[in-house]
Amino acid sequence: MVTQVVEADYLVVGAGAAGMAFTDALITNADVSVAVVDRRHSVGGHWLTAYPFVRLHQASAFYGVASTLLGAGRVQDDGPEAGLQERATAPEICAYYARVLTTRMLASGKVRFFPNCEYTGDRQFVSRVSGRRYEVEGRCRLVDAHYLSPHTPADTPPPFGVGEGGHVVAVNELINLGEAPSLYVVVGAGKTATDACIWLLSNGVDPDSICWVRPRDPWMLNRAVVQPDPAIFMGMAADIFAAAARASSADDLFLRLEADGVMIRIDRSVTPTMAKTPTLATWELDLLRSITNVVRLGHIRWVEPGRLLFDHGTIDLPPGALVVHCAASGLRRRPLVPIWRSDMITLQLIRAGFPCFAAALAGYVEATRDEDVEKNRLCPPSPYSNSARSWARMQLLGARAAMAFATEADIKAWADQVPLNPARIAADTVVTPGLTGALDRYRHNLTPGLVRLAQLAGEPATDRPPGTCA
Repeated sequence: MVTQVVEADYLVVGAGAAGMAFTDALITNADVSVAVVDRRHSVGGHWLTAYPFVRLHQASAFYGVASTLLGAGRVQDDGPEAGLQERATAPEICAYYARVLTTRMLASGKVRFFPNCEYTGDRQFVSRVSGRRYEVEGRCRLVDAHYLSPHTPADTPPPFGVGEGGHVVAVNELINLGEAPSLYVVVGAGKTATDACIWLLSNGVDPDSICWVRPRDPWMLNRAVVQPDPAIFMGMAADIFAAAARASSADDLFLRLEADGVMIRIDRSVTPTMAKTPTLATWELDLLRSITNVVRLGHIRWVEPGRLLFDHGTIDLPPGALVVHCAASGLRRRPLVPIWRSDMITLQLIRAGFPCFAAALAGYVEATRDEDVEKNRLCPPSPYSNSARSWARMQLLGARAAMAFATEADIKAWADQVPLNPARIAADTVVTPGLTGALDRYRHNLTPGLVRLAQLAGEPATDRPPGTCA
């Protein structure tokens, strides 16, 4: 079969959140052509195969692309999250990305999308449907937008063996059950597991009918302090630096943040060792605390009818028990590499914890700067976290990155008008006493907080002068 040549200035591999945010910012600020490739049938990445009852754990405004707000920026006026900003469902997110592709990217004439295609290297890809092969001319720049793509239960086998007759389903299958099992055994301690437990409880499952296997207990952020309101968000940032400056250890940092209402944990008698820190609302916390059958025997190694085998013991199961696989690793924690290298652009976090803003920022910087050395100076990568210590490192490197790109007037102006940026202070923001107080506390605690975060994370100090994060 003849290989078809595709002309493009950029080849973006991955049409999930990162690839879409990068492409959107790039074509907004540069006259370039982009070919976007994804092995899935449409844009949206893992949201296309997510469990149906999932929602964003952050406000919708923090997700998507810079040019197009996800949702309406609405504050919920009723329900358990009254006063907090709306959070999109999986169908809403998929529909949003489809609209962005059609009305924004394809309509611009700058983007071509190649779905159901596998990237094979050397700027070549092949259709998984027709077998047709494509090659983008060598002058194009390659963008790796799936370097940090998550592992989900829908596409990742359980990390344990299953004997004959063992009844195990991925979390996606909960909505398709023909009858209620005698016991739900929810395996995992991350956002997927908490979502599964909350969904079961919200659908009338008795807490005593749930066994929750938590190899590690998680720290989570209080959703009320991660909101698209500069007074709230900067107040939370000030609390983090103030707590860090006084913390005797990484665990002590989290305990101080818990006392400040920033961090929450399900069981206050257990010090969590996992700190991926998704956000959680207090109503969800109340539901999760109603589950008292919690197993902490390490990771499951084997499932068989009537029994689970763990690192540190076994438990018996009643007939008809169902094991729910929520134990995929989720966000990848891969080695940090320079975002800009001679052979490719590798999208990663920049500001801690907000991947869509990071990808959009990289797209803007790529469109407005010529030298890769300068781009990397302005946008050093930061990692995802997994433990208290790595969370301290994520906060440290993310803050340093924000201080770097905030020194550029045009980047700061762009960041202040992009809803994806949680710390933005738009030109029309009403300066309230709450915002002034939050900014004063932030500035007062920034330098000592950064010094202590570096010590807690085992990172070297920096001579970069502190500034105000954009």
